[in-house]
Amino acid sequence: MKFDSEHTMHKLKAIIFDMDGTLADTEDIHRLAFNQAFVEFKFDWQWSVEEYKELLSISGGKERIRNYLQLKQYIPEENTDLWHFAGSVHKRKSSIYREMLVAGHIQLRPGVRRLIEDAIKNEITLAIATSSSHKNVETLLTNALGEEALDLFSVIVTSDIVEDKKPSPAVYQLVLSELGLEPENCVAIEDTFNGNKAAIGANLKTVITTHLYTIDDDFSDASLVVEQLGEPDSPFAIKSGNAFGKHLIDVELLRHICKDKQLLEGSGDWAANQVALAST
Repeated sequence: MKFDSEHTMHKLKAIIFDMDGTLADTEDIHRLAFNQAFVEFKFDWQWSVEEYKELLSISGGKERIRNYLQLKQYIPEENTDLWHFAGSVHKRKSSIYREMLVAGHIQLRPGVRRLIEDAIKNEITLAIATSSSHKNVETLLTNALGEEALDLFSVIVTSDIVEDKKPSPAVYQLVLSELGLEPENCVAIEDTFNGNKAAIGANLKTVITTHLYTIDDDFSDASLVVEQLGEPDSPFAIKSGNAFGKHLIDVELLRHICKDKQLLEGSGDWAANQVALAST
């Protein structure tokens, strides 16, 4: 196998964003939408913040509902299939969620708009890999960034396209395929344990921005963990990883992360390739 120069191999070419909790702080909006749907379906439970933290270990809203219905040993009327019934509840929840986004004039998380603008200025490709639906992506982006927001992202892969939810790496693998790029030329921006695991499973390096629901998650394999992307007047706080002396996530920092040798040597697949090469 012949390798190009390290500069070429590990040059940043794309940033791949998760959506919920990463682009915007939407997780509690999701929780409230679930609870409103439960009221409409006459369920006698409401998900608390602490309970929803635990439920986020299950990727996908419909999957979360089915798991909870099974836990409660709920039997739908007329023996309706539980998965189909969970889908009906989730469909209504998703409609409520989008209504809440529009009514609340959802804002992007700190540093997101700045990083997007920095990437465009530096001709870095943008993409989205999410377990949410395309309708949810469209509603969030157009309300937060304007009517042309979807055009800023060269590839958007959602649960409408990839059924296997995170922590499966499938959504990231498809994004990479659609971009026509290798993992070493991209960095994923994530916010959850499952999202981080999915991205790393696709051999991507990750930057994590934590929030209320994920601050206690295990992100030991991430390249950098911060509580927000940062703004010039509001720098991030580093939870773990190397920020290379920077105080906000920008293209320059992500380029350093792409090229960092310690991170490369910490990657199982990359390290295995080097051992294989050394033995030939």
